[in-house]
Amino acid sequence: MQYKTIQGIDVPEIGLGTYKLYGKECKNTVMKALDLGYRLVDTAQMYKNEAEIGDAIRTSHVDREEIFITTKVWHTNLEHDDLLQTVEDSLEQLKASYVDLLMIHWPNKQYSLEKTMEAMLVLRDQGKAMNIGVCNFPVGLVKEVTEELRIPIFCNQVEFHPFLEQFDLLDYSYDHEFLITAYSPLAQGKVFENELLSEIGKNYGKSAGQISLRWLIEQENVVAIPKASNEAHLKENMDIFDFELSDEEFQSIDELEKNLRLVNPSFAPDWSM
Repeated sequence: MQYKTIQGIDVPEIGLGTYKLYGKECKNTVMKALDLGYRLVDTAQMYKNEAEIGDAIRTSHVDREEIFITTKVWHTNLEHDDLLQTVEDSLEQLKASYVDLLMIHWPNKQYSLEKTMEAMLVLRDQGKAMNIGVCNFPVGLVKEVTEELRIPIFCNQVEFHPFLEQFDLLDYSYDHEFLITAYSPLAQGKVFENELLSEIGKNYGKSAGQISLRWLIEQENVVAIPKASNEAHLKENMDIFDFELSDEEFQSIDELEKNLRLVNPSFAPDWSM
């Protein structure tokens, strides 16, 4: 495993996404991933699998301190006291005294962003969230947190793959030293249908998915959390550290059309902010 260092913290470049993993399948997948060398596990209150992930981590052979656990507060739990209570519930489910990264899952205009972030800071000060961040925040909302509220963040987790650009957010992350975590990094399987990615893969004996993940992690502040449940896919997603894209290949992926947003619920923010 290779790592990105952000604000002095080492974060694995490839982690395990666990959305829609439930019950025994979730527990077994997390244990299998940890056996294979995964050290970042991403969950959320909304995923309804924090308990299974906690069980998997507790029964694995890997020390808790070696695992970077992230969870996310659902967008209806952002009132100050609600957030504090629901994170206590998450920690109980995870059987953990802290998470390495706690994030707001989606912005919600119905709640004061300042009060929400104040609650996040309380949890950080208590040592229950070692780092705090946001998800699905366009650049304008990130600026509101970092510039207007003057609260530094550790991460913004967003949909990011070869068919959706996040270049403005990337530029801003370089200036303010925070991590970009790419979810749906394989565009929910659509990367495997792309001729360019498949052709580049042939140069290295890799799949289109591996090329997509490599393109993401070769960017300075980016890590990726592909979801996988079977061992072959778990191994494939990790097997991307033995090659590098050429400048020409990297540029050609940059130039793919980038307007395919796959995750856009009714409560999503204005992405043009």
